[in-house]
Amino acid sequence: MKNRIKEIRKTVGLNQIEFGAKIGVKGNTIGNYEVGLRNPSDAVIFSICREFNVNEEWLRTGNGEMFIHMDREDELSAWAGSILNPNNDNEFMKKFVHMLSKLKEDDWKVLEKMALLMSEENKEG
Repeated sequence: MKNRIKEIRKTVGLNQIEFGAKIGVKGNTIGNYEVGLRNPSDAVIFSICREFNVNEEWLRTGNGEMFIHMDREDELSAWAGSILNPNNDNEFMKKFVHMLSKLKEDDWKVLEKMALLMSEENKEG
């Protein structure tokens, strides 16, 4: 499991301290997991799987895919939950999403048109 924890951490682009903070343990604890000095508790395994959408079977045994496939609605739900997480201190993100929640239907149509124009411009050049 030690190599799989490190693989997850590297894949999500976090150092040991950042990874540990996301799941509620210290960075040196992650280091101990990665070198095999300690084994994570079931609660830590659950936190890793929940926080990073990891397949628990893969984490425990290496069988299957690393990540659980999510459709668009699942991804949006997970993202919205991360914004509302009390540990999320990104005020810009919260303000920006709050502003988006205030948009009317016509505002969304304007944004859609702008996105399409940008996409066309990127294809051209």
